[in-house]
Amino acid sequence: MKKHELLFSIVKIPLDFIIIIISFFIARDLRLITDLIPWISLPIQTINTSWLFIYAFLCACIFVFIMTSHWLYNIRITNSKIKENFDIIVFSFYAFIFFSVVVYLGRDFIYKSAEIPRLIILFSFFIGTIWVIIERIILNETQFFLLKEWFLSKKNIILISNKNFKEIAYIIEDIKKCEIYNLAGYINKEKIDIKNLKYLWGMEEIEKLFSEKNCDEILYIESDFTKKELYKIWELARIFGIRYRYITNTFDVTRSNTTLSLINEIAVIEIKNTPLDNWGRILKRLIDLIGSVLGLIIFSPIILITAILIKFDDFSAPVIYRNRRVGQNWKIFNLYKFRYLKWEYCVKDSYGIDENEDKALKFEKKLIQEKSKRNWPLYKIHNDPRKTKIGKFIEKYSIDEIPQFFNVFVWNMSLVWPRPHQPREVKNYETNHKRLLTIKPWITGMAQVNGREENDFTREANLDIFYIENWNILLDLKIMFKTFFMILKRK
Repeated sequence: MKKHELLFSIVKIPLDFIIIIISFFIARDLRLITDLIPWISLPIQTINTSWLFIYAFLCACIFVFIMTSHWLYNIRITNSKIKENFDIIVFSFYAFIFFSVVVYLGRDFIYKSAEIPRLIILFSFFIGTIWVIIERIILNETQFFLLKEWFLSKKNIILISNKNFKEIAYIIEDIKKCEIYNLAGYINKEKIDIKNLKYLWGMEEIEKLFSEKNCDEILYIESDFTKKELYKIWELARIFGIRYRYITNTFDVTRSNTTLSLINEIAVIEIKNTPLDNWGRILKRLIDLIGSVLGLIIFSPIILITAILIKFDDFSAPVIYRNRRVGQNWKIFNLYKFRYLKWEYCVKDSYGIDENEDKALKFEKKLIQEKSKRNWPLYKIHNDPRKTKIGKFIEKYSIDEIPQFFNVFVWNMSLVWPRPHQPREVKNYETNHKRLLTIKPWITGMAQVNGREENDFTREANLDIFYIENWNILLDLKIMFKTFFMILKRK
C-alpha cells in the first residue's frame, strides 16, 4: 500500500467521527422544525446540548468501531466504490441499531440521564450516513485526480508475460486507461517483442527488483517460467508485500464458485454453474419486473417524443423495429428497438421475409465486409450510411434501446445479463461461447460497460462468462450505474 493510500484511509476516521457528532446536532435542529411525517403532527421533543453531545460521542465511537471491524478504513482506491457505499449504509444501520439498544436498555439500569428522542436518532442516521458517503466520494475523487495528474505516485505494475504485443494489447490498454498505474515493464525468462514495454529482468534479478521497492503489483498473464520458479516469485511477492494477481481463464473463474459438501462420508467439491438459481433467480426476476415498469414510466416522455420524430422522418415505416435474437436455451424472440435505420435497409427476418430474398441483408453483409470495425461473429459498421438523421442521435445515446424494457417486462430479457446475438452470429459460436445461452439476455452487462464495441468477441464472451459465474446484486447495481454514466459521457 502506498503512503498516500494509508493517509487517505486514516483521515476517514476523524472525519467520520466529526460527521456523526454534527449529524446529531443537525437532527435536533431539524426535529424542532418538523417530524417529516405527513399529515401527522407529533409533540416536539428535544434534549439539552450537554447530554446530546454525550450521546453523539457514544454513537460516533460505536460507528467508528463497527466500520473499523469491517475493514471500511482499509479500502484501496482500486476497490469497488459502489460496494464501499453499500457497506457504509449497511454497517451504519447496524451502528445506530446497536447505539439505540445500548441507550434505551441501559437507561435507569446502568445510568440515569435525559432521554434522547427516537426521531433525533433516526434523523441522525440518515444525515450521518449520507454525509459519510459524500465524504468518501470527495476523498476518493480527490485521490484519483491527484494520481491522474501525477501529484501522487502511481502504482508500479509489472507483467509476467511471454505473449507478443498483439495478444495482450487489450490488457495493456486497460491498465493505461485506469490511470492510477505506471506500467513499469514485463519479466520473463527471455526477452520477447512486446511493443513499448520494457523488458526488466529474468529470474536472477527478480528478488533485487522486489527488494528495491520498484514494484507494487504483479499481473501474471503467461510465462516460460517453471512452476517452481513461479512459486518462488509468488513467495517473494509475499515477503516484500507485493500484490500478486493473474488473468483468469474460464476454468479459473469457475473454480472460484465452488462449494464443499459430502456424498455420505466422502468430501467432494462442486463447481457451481452460476449463483443465479433458486432465490437468486427469483430476486433477479423481481428486480427486473420493478425496473422494467419504472423504466417505461420514467422514459415515457422520451418514448413519445422519439416516436413522433421517427414517424415524421418516415411516416409509412414502423417506429419500433423487431429483430430476431437468440435467448436463453436457444429460444428465438423478437428484440424491440426504436428504428434508427432507413426502412429499406432494415433486415426483415422478423417480418416473414426469407434471408435469401432480403436485399437489406445482402447490403448489410457487404457493409460488414467493407466497414465493420469488430471481429466476426460480431460487427459494428463504421459511419453506417443506412442511418436516418434522427437515427444517428438516438443510436449515439442508446435511446434506441429503451423499448427493450418491454422485453424485460415479458421476460425475454433481463436488465443485466449477457447481450442477445442474432441467429447468424450464434451459428459461429465456439463450444465455450454457448455458455452465454444458459441464462436470459440483457439490456446492459459486463461487456457493455467494459469496452463496449471496442471488445472483440472473445473478450466480450469472457466478460459475460465472468458475470454468469460471479453474479450478485451489487454487481448488477454497479453495471447499471456505470451504464448510466457511460451513456451520459458517451464513452
